[in-house]
Amino acid sequence: MFDPDIAPSGTLLGLLQRGRGDGTLHALAAPRAEALAALNDSVLRDPRRDWQVENRSLYYARLYMQLDGGLEEIERHLFHPDDLVDTGEERTGLALAVLGHLAAYGRDAARLLLRSYAAAGSNWRWALDELALRDDDAGLMTLAPAVLARFPETEEGDGALAAAVRDAFEPRPWRLWAEDPRYGTRLAAAGEQGSFDRWQRQLRPRGPRPGWSVTEVLHWAEQGPAEAPEEHRHIAAARCLAAVAAPEDRPELVRAARSAPDGARAAVLHHLAERGDPDALDLIEDAVVDPFSSERLASAALAAFARMRSVAAVARARVWAPRADLLGAAAAALLARRGGRRDAEAVLAALRRTVREEGPDADGLWELVDGAGRLGVACAAPVLRHIYRETSSSHLRGRAAGALAATDPGFAAGFAVECLWDCEETTRELAARHAATGDDRVVEQLRRLAADPAEEAEVQTAVRSRIGPES
Repeated sequence: MFDPDIAPSGTLLGLLQRGRGDGTLHALAAPRAEALAALNDSVLRDPRRDWQVENRSLYYARLYMQLDGGLEEIERHLFHPDDLVDTGEERTGLALAVLGHLAAYGRDAARLLLRSYAAAGSNWRWALDELALRDDDAGLMTLAPAVLARFPETEEGDGALAAAVRDAFEPRPWRLWAEDPRYGTRLAAAGEQGSFDRWQRQLRPRGPRPGWSVTEVLHWAEQGPAEAPEEHRHIAAARCLAAVAAPEDRPELVRAARSAPDGARAAVLHHLAERGDPDALDLIEDAVVDPFSSERLASAALAAFARMRSVAAVARARVWAPRADLLGAAAAALLARRGGRRDAEAVLAALRRTVREEGPDADGLWELVDGAGRLGVACAAPVLRHIYRETSSSHLRGRAAGALAATDPGFAAGFAVECLWDCEETTRELAARHAATGDDRVVEQLRRLAADPAEEAEVQTAVRSRIGPES
């Protein structure tokens, strides 16, 4: 998404930015002012590599509660003049999500701050969604005038209101306001307009029609990169080819896979790979290694290879895996997913090479880390520990923890303990199943997680599997 400024992993700020369990433990042991400064920095300058999927809000909210931290810095950030010009969700989303959890924990100041921002802030939709989950009906009703005033009673304003009602993540406030006679008529009309817009889109399909031939589908796929560069039309076209292509069309498809424009060529490669065509692997190799192939085509060819499940694909992956290029990386990833014990050395070599050349945040690490755990590659434990400590991605760290659970005999008494405080619920669940209970901190944290109403059900189930009622 973007490249955040991440502090070194050995610092308190670096630990908190990564969402590591050690971050909480170090913050609680550090001087309170220093801990709060690092916490505020993490919340106000979102450190996540992908803010839409990585979790930090509950992690930070819990630490605010434990440090009894004030909300003055968050308030200044939300109502800073920058909010008028930088309206992207990534600037304020993390702070608003933290306030939502604090409101759920009973911090009235957090709830009031969310109400104020929902009434006046640029990212008011996010704040309203947080309140929809945590505020009472009376509190939500007080926001109706300010929110609806954002939509003037003009044709353009009514259209924007219809879109807001239609796209609301949490519909509760809008339904509540629609029951009020003062706003009901306008909101009912907005709801009807949103439903009508959906119906109109369904009546204007842009894709293939019944009766299209292979040639017509390929022509439609060719138009994709020109009409919508970010649209992966070749994947949809490949599905269409599966419906319309007959055995007699294979020569045309093979010709297209060798020389058609990128969109059509990518669609055919996906189609042939899905069918396990005997020429698919050679055609994929040609598309990737050809110096005249575009980056888009090479990426589509590698994606088609990644979807293959045949014995032939695994055998070809063993041939390609030693290569130090994109094809070799894709082959190692396929072996990590589908290979056997004989492929452990190839997966380990690719894992080490990727970390050495691209660092602990490389995109290609995810499947290699999973593969090291799946294949039980004990020799991978040192590099997995390095990834765990250094990566800025909390998701990748969780995968490294899972692989360490399968490869490192010291995991239960080591990293598993700090994982109980991790920002990702899947990592906390893993720790709840593996952490050695000889450490008093482990037992105390398991009890906290079991009693915390904000904790995920999967984590609490794992916790209860370790501690019984008598504990």
